[in-house]
Amino acid sequence: MIIVMKPNASEDAIKHVVTEVEAKGLKTHLSEGEEVTIIGVVGDKSKLDTTAIEAAPAVEKIVPITESYKLSNRKFHPQPTSFKVKDTVIGPDTMTIMAGPCAVESEEQLMCIAQAVKKAGATILRGGAYKPRTSPYSFQGLEEEGLRYMKTASEETGLATICEVTSAHAVESAVKYVNMLQVGARNMQNFELLKEVGKTGLPVLLKRGLAATIDEWLNAAEYIISSGNPNVALCERGIRTFETATRNTLDLSAVCVLKEKSHLPVIVDPSHATGVRSFVEPLAKAGIACGADGLMIEVHNDPAHALSDGPQSLNFEQFDSVMDNIRPYISLAGRK
Repeated sequence: MIIVMKPNASEDAIKHVVTEVEAKGLKTHLSEGEEVTIIGVVGDKSKLDTTAIEAAPAVEKIVPITESYKLSNRKFHPQPTSFKVKDTVIGPDTMTIMAGPCAVESEEQLMCIAQAVKKAGATILRGGAYKPRTSPYSFQGLEEEGLRYMKTASEETGLATICEVTSAHAVESAVKYVNMLQVGARNMQNFELLKEVGKTGLPVLLKRGLAATIDEWLNAAEYIISSGNPNVALCERGIRTFETATRNTLDLSAVCVLKEKSHLPVIVDPSHATGVRSFVEPLAKAGIACGADGLMIEVHNDPAHALSDGPQSLNFEQFDSVMDNIRPYISLAGRK
């Protein structure tokens, strides 16, 4: 539930309510607006005398939250969340561009791509060191060696870095090298992994599962936030439907729904959604128009010979063109 304080309630009055709630063993989370403060309450609410709390002079009202997800709920946290990844801010005023190869293949390859995407305007370098592939015979990633290359690329270019993690062991390694962790679609409901990334304190990008509902997705985010990490962004990367013309079906309506249901930033990944490089630009534009806070785009120096996801990867010239063509859309959306 949430406790809505009256406009301009004093700090002492807010502290009094928080103390009363926490004395019963529940947790509180403050969301402070310019005039109104909201106290989010998580725990067994049957222990509270809600009538007494609602009768307090500084309390406006108590509002129950019926959804199973609380901390990721906009009712709980009315203001949009923003957070920093190295020098990049992800949030409602910016358009964050994450770009790079699906898989890190070598130090030379990654450095070449990092320099190119930075020049075009990306601020976060994506690169896969751990690859959860459909076939066990497909390239599985360079693992910690790839992570070391990510760190070197970050140090030499100034870009922030993001890498997918697939296990507790991968998390333990990745936190030493990258600035942001990614939980992929296949692991969206790997609840033990979600708890582990929540404990790291690093920002997390949570991709939507292949057939996950939005509520299931938000409940997955809840695992991360409830483990102590509020810096979570959600990534719409397409869902599995009956359509076979594209790799997945990009659900742009999910961006709109999430903006109403949650305060968390939303990233759109048109590369994985379509699997077709020619569709990346139009869907990137559509994602911006729908209110996305950022884009994740796959870029490779030689897509024809990429070890993973070559058909959806843009070469440098194509990525430069996409970045030039989406800038008017970013401006129209009122973002930087």
